[in-house]
Amino acid sequence: MRIERLRGIEDVDRQTWRTLEPPEFPFFDFEFLRALERSGSIGRRSGWSPAYLVCKERGRLLSALCLYSKTDSYGEYIFDWEWARAYQQYGLAYYPKLVAAVPFTPATGPKLLVHPDVDNPTRTRVKRALLEAAEDVGTEYGVSSSHALFVPEDELGEFAGRGFAVRHSLQFHWHNRGYETFSDFLGALSGKRRRQISRERRQLEDEGLEVLHLTGDDLLPKHAALMYRFYLSTLDGKWGVPYLNRAFFDEVFMTMKDRILLVLAHDGAGLPVAGALFFLKDSSLFGRYWGSLQHRRNLHFELCYYQGIDFAIERGFKLFEAGAQGEHKLARGFLPSLTYSAHKIRDPAFGRAIGEYIESEKEMLAYSMKEYASHNPYKR
Repeated sequence: MRIERLRGIEDVDRQTWRTLEPPEFPFFDFEFLRALERSGSIGRRSGWSPAYLVCKERGRLLSALCLYSKTDSYGEYIFDWEWARAYQQYGLAYYPKLVAAVPFTPATGPKLLVHPDVDNPTRTRVKRALLEAAEDVGTEYGVSSSHALFVPEDELGEFAGRGFAVRHSLQFHWHNRGYETFSDFLGALSGKRRRQISRERRQLEDEGLEVLHLTGDDLLPKHAALMYRFYLSTLDGKWGVPYLNRAFFDEVFMTMKDRILLVLAHDGAGLPVAGALFFLKDSSLFGRYWGSLQHRRNLHFELCYYQGIDFAIERGFKLFEAGAQGEHKLARGFLPSLTYSAHKIRDPAFGRAIGEYIESEKEMLAYSMKEYASHNPYKR
């Protein structure tokens, strides 16, 4: 068994990598990682430098761990800026750090990618080998800490067993309870929430917009340019940082059109007004980017939530994640869900302090979960 380090995803054959790609999660697909790299959205001076680890035995690829050396905390969605500030105040360097994550993507998915034919004893062995190699990389790079973001619950033991502290965060997810139509979904909600959603959709109907679902061969290069324009419009309004560039959108619209849904709104003259971009795989849907060139009442809710629910019901999808944060999603049928990250701080004193903070944060989050439960939008 041998661990190798890759400088980028194109250091491995696409079909070989395909055997490690997780179901229900498109963001470790070869094409997505290649789009990030080719476009320059990661690498160079982006703050994300790939250091992918792969485990091989007799030339066969068994597993992988996508690591990045980070020189800042942008694009992670699990916030540790205060930790970095505390390090700086004590004259210590928090950066570089090592992160296992999908850049700019707050979606939960496997971090330890293992070939499905690997038996359980070997699976345990290769995961251990990857995490040991990751520690060696951290030592070589002189990092302050190692982090794994948006880790699925069944992988937490692997990280906790190596001294990582498990941190809890919160998102709002929609789950399909066997609905056949959007009306079935509305019927499962309490009267107040059902009326609210119906009112919001009705008010938008008065705007005279046409909403289209585009996926597969219906997606054209012009749609990539349009979505990039929408993406920038959202960031301009929120003083955001444009992590992704035009080349990224061009690439994924060309190579991942079977895993993309573009929800596009046109006005009465046929001019594009707004769009929302989703990624999908198997029975999971992920809302990622949206933007609008005009202010229209309830347009964000319609394109980012209701159209996504419509699509998920039509396709029989089980899960719809609409992105990070946003308690306003609760009233629209998205329930609070814990998400997890794992953190290992190398400095013993800071490690203890941050560990204590993480435990107190869990208590506050547990209280919030109880509060949200009292506002469950579904019928009791």
